Order: sequence, then structure tokens, then C-alpha cells
Amino acid sequence: MFRLSQYMREVLQPTPIKPIRKPSGPVVIWNLIRRCNLTCKHCYTTSADIDFPGELTTPEIYQVMDDLKGFKVPVLILSGGEPLLHPDIFEISQHAKEMGFYLALSSNGTLITEKNIKQIADINYQYVGVSLDGIGETHDKFRQKKGSFSDSVKGIGLCRDNGIKAGIRYTLTKDNVHDFPAMLKLMDDENIDKFYLSHLNYGGRGNKNRKSDAEFQMTRDVMDQLFEQCLQWEKQGEEREIVTGNNDADAVYFLHWVKRNFPDSAKHIQAKLQQWGGNASGVNVANIDNLGNVHPDTFWWNHNLGNVKDRAFSEIWQDISDPLMAGLKQSPRPLQGRCGDCHYQAICNGNTRVRAQQIFDNPWAEDPGCYLDASEIVK
Repeated sequence: MFRLSQYMREVLQPTPIKPIRKPSGPVVIWNLIRRCNLTCKHCYTTSADIDFPGELTTPEIYQVMDDLKGFKVPVLILSGGEPLLHPDIFEISQHAKEMGFYLALSSNGTLITEKNIKQIADINYQYVGVSLDGIGETHDKFRQKKGSFSDSVKGIGLCRDNGIKAGIRYTLTKDNVHDFPAMLKLMDDENIDKFYLSHLNYGGRGNKNRKSDAEFQMTRDVMDQLFEQCLQWEKQGEEREIVTGNNDADAVYFLHWVKRNFPDSAKHIQAKLQQWGGNASGVNVANIDNLGNVHPDTFWWNHNLGNVKDRAFSEIWQDISDPLMAGLKQSPRPLQGRCGDCHYQAICNGNTRVRAQQIFDNPWAEDPGCYLDASEIVK
């Protein structure tokens, strides 16, 4: 995840370069349940409004939490499907909070209502992320349910009005790029805390719909707009968090933007970005699916590292006998092609390996989602 607003602040108000602090453990994105009330076109879990057999029981979830805490996992992101459909979501959430995890909820927002907002507020989630794919009909078409946009925006508003940090997750494709300016305007209109731009990743229905991936020039145009809007918000003193995900080339593209617009800050920003280090799949980002299978991140559901019913997560995560995990944890990674030749590996770390796997059947091939041109990857 590229924290754009953090680095924009470094442009305007630089802070000293300090020694790198490694996370105590990986952020764990946990798909507690696969059931969902929507059938989104780009869903990486291919969820549906049905029960999926074999999911972890609540006692099993608690047992895994004990191991995660002992392994010093700092952050749990509870996801789905739609996690609010889990019958014990609030009990599980309360248990996680009592254990001291930083806790976030990843929802489609339609089930955040007046009936449960007090329960959600009482949990005191550090963050609630709600997926929006455009404005009005655009979103409803992606989510394949009429009225889902208004329900989701209402859910965000309920969170805001009850003191819960909430934000938008927006997955960019060529079918919704026309709504991007309106999405930024929605941030102002609804006074929303956070905006997460996700590039389309090739997993689940997202893999089947990859032909809708935004063309590279569209992606560049959107990133330019996002940089300018983030700069404007920072200058206005708006405390908004702007992040992007699933395309670590964003950081390199930002560095080139800084070189053009704030050349005196370029060296500092490059040093800060190298400290961040780019893609963290298999290292500082992990996924547990609804069945207990462990994956390098949420888009690697086709690659199981082990199951928490059979072996502790802490053991699975440290096991590098799996060639994919060995490569992901290697520094530098064994990148090939254009990515292997790129001058900015220390910033990007090879971007999102799952796209290379899906297109070339080789996780170390060049990332086909990298939108940088040849001149932007050389020194």
C-alpha cells in the first residue's frame, strides 16, 4: 500500500530520515466469511449470497487469534464476503480489540444501518473501509444491485456521524474511470476521512474481468489527478488519508511527479520511498481465507501455503520451503524481464507478482500492470 498523503506531506514539510523500523509481524487480512449480499464484478473471493461449507468456527478463530498475537501480528483487517453477515462478527471483533489488535472492518457498506451502528461504534474499530465503484448507477452496475450506492454512502455517513473513521475503496477500471473526479468530489461533499484507490488485480472475478483494466494512459491521468487533489487537500489543511494499492509503480510515478514539480525535494522523497520498500506480499501482508488457508496476500487464493486448522499461522508464515514464499521474502526478489531491469526495484519491489503469474504463468516475470514507460524505469 502506497500512502500518498504521507509522502505528499514529506514534500511540503520534510522530516528527518530515521532508521528503518520493521513491523513486528505481518498485517493479516482475514476473510472470516465468503457469503456476501452482493455479487461484484471484480470480487477476488468470488463470493455469493450462499453458505460456504468448511469455514472456521468461532472457537477456531479465537485459537488462531491467540497464535497471531503470540506472533506479534499488529493489525487485523476483518473482511469477507461481507463480514457483517458473520453471525458472531461483533463477538469476534470485541475479542480482537480486547487482545490489543489494531482492528479494521472491510465492508460493502450496505449493511451498516441505524439498527447496528451502535454495535459498530461500541467495538471502536480503528477504521471501516467501504467499497464504492463510482457514482450512482455506475456503482450499482458493478455491484449488480440497484440502490447499493445510496445504501453504501449512507453507511459511510453513519460511521462518520458516530465518530468512526471511515473511507472509500475504489477499484479503477476503464468502465468506471469517468466517475473518478466525482469520487474525489464525494470526499468533500460527505467529509470522508480516507480514499483508497485500488488498481485492478487479477484474482477471482477480477481475473475474469481483467480486460476492463484501465488502459495505461487512463491510469496515468487518474494518478495525476490524485496527486494534484492530494496536494490541494494538504495545502488546505484537510486531514485526509490518501492511499493506493495493488500497483506499487504508483510510488515510482509519484517520484517522477516530484522531480518535475518539486525538484529540490526529489532526493528526500526517493530516500523515504526506498525506506518503505514497495510490495510486501508474503512478508508484511498476509491473508487467511474463510476456510483457514493462508495466502501471500488476498489475491493469491489459487496458492495455498497451508491451513491454520492443521498448522499454526506463525509456522506457515515462516516456512520458505514453498518456492513462491522463498522468492517473495528474498531481497532483492528474483525478478525477470522489464522488472528485473528496472532501476527502481528498491522502491517498487517488483510490484504485484500475481499479475505476472496469471498472464505469464511465472510469478517472477515482469508485471503486466506496470504503466511506467521505458524512460521512467531507467536511472
